[in-house]
Amino acid sequence: MIERLQIGVPELDKILQGGIPRGFVVAVTGEPGTGKTILCLHFIAKGIELNEPAIYVTTEESRESIINQASQFGWDFRKAMNENKLIIIDAIMRSNEDRWSINKLLPEVLIAKVIEAKKSFGYSHARLVIDSMSAFWLDKPVMARKYSYQVKRTLYKWNFTIMMTSQYAITTSDAFGFGIEHIADGIIRLRRRIVNNRLWRFLVIEKMRQTAHDTRVWEVDIVDKIGFRLIRPAAYSRADFSLPQKVQEKIIKAKQEAERT
Repeated sequence: MIERLQIGVPELDKILQGGIPRGFVVAVTGEPGTGKTILCLHFIAKGIELNEPAIYVTTEESRESIINQASQFGWDFRKAMNENKLIIIDAIMRSNEDRWSINKLLPEVLIAKVIEAKKSFGYSHARLVIDSMSAFWLDKPVMARKYSYQVKRTLYKWNFTIMMTSQYAITTSDAFGFGIEHIADGIIRLRRRIVNNRLWRFLVIEKMRQTAHDTRVWEVDIVDKIGFRLIRPAAYSRADFSLPQKVQEKIIKAKQEAERT
């Protein structure tokens, strides 16, 4: 029987047959404002609730920002840190005086610090979030797959279940470097649309190995003091979220040319 880890969003866990298979690397992808970080906070908070140690790597917000966001939904991350249940590795403030900070956005630096944090918990299973991996290849997107594989291959031995976020551009819905999708065991894709002068958010599970998962597009919302929630299957199909074929072909051609240079 497959052991599954609850994400902490009841409706999402339900359509994943109970959660993410233990030991998986799951990519959470989407444009800014779609709820990637909040979904990851759920994953960490659920682990803390179940007495599973957790590590959160933040590359685009400070540690204090992550703690404050969690508190908005009733999760006391500071208390969990004081009780040695949670380590937040800050990759944006980059302080040499802070043990849980990294001062270079390099995959080998990230890996070393995550392993150091894991050793402080012992060798039992732990949850890990890297939010986001895109920060490691913003100036060299062709390295995305290599870096993602390097992180997965090395940390696989350290008994983690991992969520990694990846940014998509608002204007083109194009990834800032294809990498996570190719190495991930699961992909949760988040999208946004403006309809009738209102922001709508959507979720679709594009892949989850060893799981007979739901394949519909779901309307989602971020509820004050509660967090991420699936509302209902959306009145849109996957095709509604795809770029026109000509645009997709141009993007693929541009990537191929960039990789040859």
